[in-house]
Amino acid sequence: MIFRRLWLPVTLLALASSTLPTVAAASTAPRPSGTDRAVQRDADALRDTGVTGVAVRLDTPSGTVTARSGVGDLVTRRPVPKDGYLRLGSTTKTFVATVVLQLVGEKRVSLDQTVEELLPGVVSGAGNDGRTITLRDLLRHTSGLSDYIYDVFPDPGARTYFADRWRSYRPEQLVDLAMRHKPAFPAGTDWAYSNTNYVLAGMIIKKVTGRTWEQQVHDRVLRPLRLRHTDTPGTWPFLPGPHAADHQQFTPDGPMVDTTIPYRPFDSGADGSMTGTARDLNRFFAALASGKLLKPAELAAMRSTVPVSPNSGHPAGTRDGLGLFSTPLSCGGEYLGHGGSGFGYVIRAATSTDGRRTVSVSAHSRAGDPVTAARQEDALRDLIDHALCRTA
Repeated sequence: MIFRRLWLPVTLLALASSTLPTVAAASTAPRPSGTDRAVQRDADALRDTGVTGVAVRLDTPSGTVTARSGVGDLVTRRPVPKDGYLRLGSTTKTFVATVVLQLVGEKRVSLDQTVEELLPGVVSGAGNDGRTITLRDLLRHTSGLSDYIYDVFPDPGARTYFADRWRSYRPEQLVDLAMRHKPAFPAGTDWAYSNTNYVLAGMIIKKVTGRTWEQQVHDRVLRPLRLRHTDTPGTWPFLPGPHAADHQQFTPDGPMVDTTIPYRPFDSGADGSMTGTARDLNRFFAALASGKLLKPAELAAMRSTVPVSPNSGHPAGTRDGLGLFSTPLSCGGEYLGHGGSGFGYVIRAATSTDGRRTVSVSAHSRAGDPVTAARQEDALRDLIDHALCRTA
């Protein structure tokens, strides 16, 4: 279930292949419970598919279970850190959508307002028409707008990563790049993931409130929930410590490249720039699902979904709401969540619909082999499904 940069070739959507030692699960109990053992087993299974480092945190009414597997750095072979800092990637979108829906609840903006009404003249050219695209379309990826990532990383490879990783763009520049391309479909008639949608959502937050999306996220979400280890660093490229190193294999059988420094052209805005910890991430999704951040009408709007494209890389039956995906569980029902990915990392956050069971998983390498990619995706999905389906 890849939530970010879906346009990248499958060779970039895999995780790095290597067999690495297990690091024991963290548990305060003298003896691991059945849940502890199951989570550790699934973390090891993900590592065994080739991921260099894995970290899992599961929060339930019975307590917290954590597991680590593999190593946090291919050079030093140090363990994956406990509750280390993570790049949240497109999980940022759920924070941004939450702010927008709070503004909807305050009657400061409407989901049915058009982009042209909110940002006059910004979405136009090459067949793009902001008069036909609503704020709801942006948040639910039904706008049809081109993903600007095609333009800022047109030639996937290590050479482009090193040449351009320090470059950054203003939101307006990214939108202008996307406006060079025809829309994929008329707004509201289909679904296609596009990071451009959330660049525009961030711009709308600033237009409506007079303050940046970063300021609004801090004031409306991070501070009330006391998420002290979550931040909106913008173009600042360095993670706080402790954190695992990220590694990308750009081509099959190619070398592993340390990509802990992000590719800033698509890691610095409202579509994917936030950083944080699994502890904070679980707290956020639990609060969101249980109604602590949105009024009932706005939470219902967020959970109003459309089917995603069959070839989108999401599990069968996945549907997209407003910054929040719903995915079927093998034990019945569904879970809510979002995830993100960049060069060398994948992050997934998922919660039961009542917010009582919440899990975050981070994987710290990606590979160039599509067969390995499929195995790792299956293992990641199984881990989340098992964690949320257990009764204890």
